[in-house]
Amino acid sequence: MNTTPPRPNYATAAARRKLAAPTVAMLPRVADSLSFLYLDIVRISQDDTGVLAEVTSSTRGTETVYLPTAALSCVLLGPGTSITARALATLARHGTTVLITGAGGVRCYAAAVPDSLTTTWLEHQTRAWADDDRRLAVAIAMYEKRFGSHTVAPGTNLAQLRGLEGQRIKAHYRLLAKQYKIGRFRRAYDPKTWDTQDPVNLALSSANTCLYGIVHAATLALGCSPALGFVHSGNQQAFIYDIADLYKADLTIPLAFSLHASTNPEAEARRSFRDSLRLYRLLPRIVTDIQQLLDPDTDHECPDPDEQLIDLWDPITGPLPGGTNHAADE
Repeated sequence: MNTTPPRPNYATAAARRKLAAPTVAMLPRVADSLSFLYLDIVRISQDDTGVLAEVTSSTRGTETVYLPTAALSCVLLGPGTSITARALATLARHGTTVLITGAGGVRCYAAAVPDSLTTTWLEHQTRAWADDDRRLAVAIAMYEKRFGSHTVAPGTNLAQLRGLEGQRIKAHYRLLAKQYKIGRFRRAYDPKTWDTQDPVNLALSSANTCLYGIVHAATLALGCSPALGFVHSGNQQAFIYDIADLYKADLTIPLAFSLHASTNPEAEARRSFRDSLRLYRLLPRIVTDIQQLLDPDTDHECPDPDEQLIDLWDPITGPLPGGTNHAADE
């Protein structure tokens, strides 16, 4: 009997890898992808079929679940998670952002962003941020997304805009406090006295933290910088706070007031917030809002299948294709 193992067919394996490699046109947009996948206490690895998560328990042993990497915009790795280099490379090839998070996907500590991301939105963000007039225009657009079109008078400066925003939020607090009959409410956030806060403040802080995590994931998946904020400044999360503010009045603030009598407002706020994400379709809305704020004059619904990942900058003719020897042009 011949016991010599068959020699691997390297040509066939290479052909399979080439067919499996995604092109730019194949990569899903973040708005079309599954919102995110949160994993904890699992081992993520790669086999010949794809990326898989191994879950081990004392009652059911080791179970294997394959991950739809091409359809995921973001994978959040919680505590107790390990991932191999091959699995991480596959996620990167499919344009999936990998976030290192706290328990339950709350708080984002680090991120691995794939190099296949275009810099289109980062360039839009940087140009608008670096121009004072355009930066103010984006800030006004953010305000009007929250409180309605044409609610800012012409000539309003940023200081006046902050005052208008503060008045609106205080009025919203008073309305909800009256609705839930809890008396006067004052927003307070102090990590040093976290456990002594009232239930509404605890629930609001907890739900806002969840919201920041989701906005962070969408921002990184688009290739934007979390640090270049238009209203907020001086913090690596400035843009995250800007975008998250668009949804607080609809999502986290009413939720927090509804938990005014809760004995465990933090946990209930997190669970309720995650349930509302599916109904609110928050991730596609975040993507659309960021695109409209940074480039309001262009429709970006359909990606260009011929998009170049690497271009050359030219201030006169615009972007030029990379990977080309331009010596003959001279």
